[in-house]
Amino acid sequence: MPRSSPVSPQSRPAARTDRQAAAGPAAVTATSPVGGTARLTGTLGPGAVVFMVVAAAAPLTVVGGSVPLGIALGNGAAFPAAFAVCCVVLLLFAVGFSAMSRHVPDAGAFYAYVERGFGRAAGLGAAMLALVTYTAVQAAVYGYGGAALRALVADHGGPELPWWLWSSVMLAAVATLGFRHIELSGRVLGVLLLCEAGIVLALDVAVAVKGGDGGLSTAMFHPSAFTDGSPGIGVMFAVAGFIGFEATAVFRDEARDPERTVPRATYLSLVLIGVFYTVSAWAIVSAWGDTRVVERAGAAPDALIGDTADRYLGSGAADAVQVLLVSSLFAAILAFHNVVARYLFALGGTGVVPGACGRRHPRHGSPHVASLVQTGSAAVLVAVFALADLDPVLEVFSWMSGLATLGVLVLMVATCAAVVVFFRRTRADTRVWHTLAAPLLGLAGLAGCLALVMANFPTLIGGSERLAYGLEALVAGSCLLGAVLSRLPGTATPASAAAVSAT
Repeated sequence: MPRSSPVSPQSRPAARTDRQAAAGPAAVTATSPVGGTARLTGTLGPGAVVFMVVAAAAPLTVVGGSVPLGIALGNGAAFPAAFAVCCVVLLLFAVGFSAMSRHVPDAGAFYAYVERGFGRAAGLGAAMLALVTYTAVQAAVYGYGGAALRALVADHGGPELPWWLWSSVMLAAVATLGFRHIELSGRVLGVLLLCEAGIVLALDVAVAVKGGDGGLSTAMFHPSAFTDGSPGIGVMFAVAGFIGFEATAVFRDEARDPERTVPRATYLSLVLIGVFYTVSAWAIVSAWGDTRVVERAGAAPDALIGDTADRYLGSGAADAVQVLLVSSLFAAILAFHNVVARYLFALGGTGVVPGACGRRHPRHGSPHVASLVQTGSAAVLVAVFALADLDPVLEVFSWMSGLATLGVLVLMVATCAAVVVFFRRTRADTRVWHTLAAPLLGLAGLAGCLALVMANFPTLIGGSERLAYGLEALVAGSCLLGAVLSRLPGTATPASAAAVSAT
């Protein structure tokens, strides 16, 4: 991306305190919030943050899972266009999100923004919802990851062990990496991401060079084709594939130059994810033809990516896809583990969670206590799902990923509205496009996506209306819990706690 221009007077963030300004940037990252916690430090650049964010999106998992379902249940051969539509909406969201990041010096992402716009009760409500949402993402991927690793081992002559045992192996590896400095996780995620993206890009190129099945598809370019079938369900599966891109702001404290790194990483992540998904979904459609791909996706959605790789790259590539699917899921678990740990770390000085969660490891500089708490909560969920004898994919993954999709959209809608309110009230930035026009357009688009998800929520989680109502109640209940906690003495939002510590 081109180097961004210096901050204009209209968009300059609020001044730091004299003590912080005199000590320089290092003093800002070393500030100790209330409750004895310490700010995290690091030298992550845009590239490292992008690797973690794109890994959280699990590109191969989306291409192998969401794409077949979007084709089969959504708008058929035109489904790839749904990724492009969602990318545009999220880019509009990112304009206001990035503009406000200069004025929110906290690594709390969604809830820090919501608190700035709507106050303490809304801020803690968003914090609780964010914890539920990202914990649900991890639970979903532990289920899918355990099932995928079990299938991989069994298919290659290994023992057929329960899925939760393989999930526990993943959990132990994630716990080890999460305890260490974020840069180690960044390097691991970078390698895994390059591998999974590489096999999908190789497949894209092979399909394009060979001309697909009877020619390359043009369905996604025709509006009439896009509206065929159930485009709402298509958009619902597409927007779920972008979950994780907003986590760029969570790594603010560990970025080398947060005022530049966060906006650049946000835009770059969205563009990379959007283009990758759109092109790869188009390649899958072209590989089988507009009509056959709908039939194959409906008959065996979980086999579509492997069958496509086998047809265009050979049986060795199909085996590689199976292996890289496991690594893709592991990368997503690790990325979201880091996100949840940093949410807990930010909450450590608020009185909402134990203050120990806000401690930084003296050697690794990591939120080690928060990381261990997150590992423990994930272990409890895996144990509960195992004891309940739930199917790791059809139930655990389906239910938890549906909950996460709904939660993230609610958080995005609230954040978009908070951006508009914050800038209208403070006049801290007077650029109309960045602080009003783009956020309002993004808000309209996200509200539409949220309406589609709620209207089709039973489909997203496997068809149970009663379960859909229960998960929707969990989203509302977590927000209400945060608002109630904000009324208790001794609690504050992470943004408020940071503000106290900076004085």
